[in-house]
Amino acid sequence: MENINLNRIWQSCQAQDKKSQAQLYSIFSKKMFVVCMRYAQTTLEAEDILQNGFIKVFTKHHLFDGKGSLEGWIKRIMVNTAIESYRQSKEKYTDSIGEQHENTIHSHLTSDTSSYKDLLKLIKELPLGYRTVFNLYAIEGYSHKEIAEMLGISEGNSKSQLSRARQALQQKLIKENTI
Repeated sequence: MENINLNRIWQSCQAQDKKSQAQLYSIFSKKMFVVCMRYAQTTLEAEDILQNGFIKVFTKHHLFDGKGSLEGWIKRIMVNTAIESYRQSKEKYTDSIGEQHENTIHSHLTSDTSSYKDLLKLIKELPLGYRTVFNLYAIEGYSHKEIAEMLGISEGNSKSQLSRARQALQQKLIKENTI
């Protein structure tokens, strides 16, 4: 979509125009849903994160200063909303941050597309804490210091969670390749 049209849509969103908000949602919802899925336990949870994230986009529109891309700003809101969801739900899940568990992998790595999907599946099978730190560090590009501040953990804990996530992924990939 042309930048001019996106700017016009965004200006109308800032004026609380519902039709423009629906257009903006339509433009970015699929990409942002993928971001939400990286942090969510279920599709339903990802949908909730997406919905809450877009509510923030539309109610906190005044915080976007026009520096950088609108898409990048929206993505940051989605990640922050996912982190809030993580904080709220980490007591609900029986998997503690440091607990590892084994899952059986049924798919085989057959092509680049399926390999990517299989890798995402393996990441989703990580315990919540491992997966969250892994996504923030390896995929979103945050530093351990930033992750520690976002999640309310120590920098050392962030590094440890990443290390354990990588080990778990390596073990799962080795196990997958021997099946």
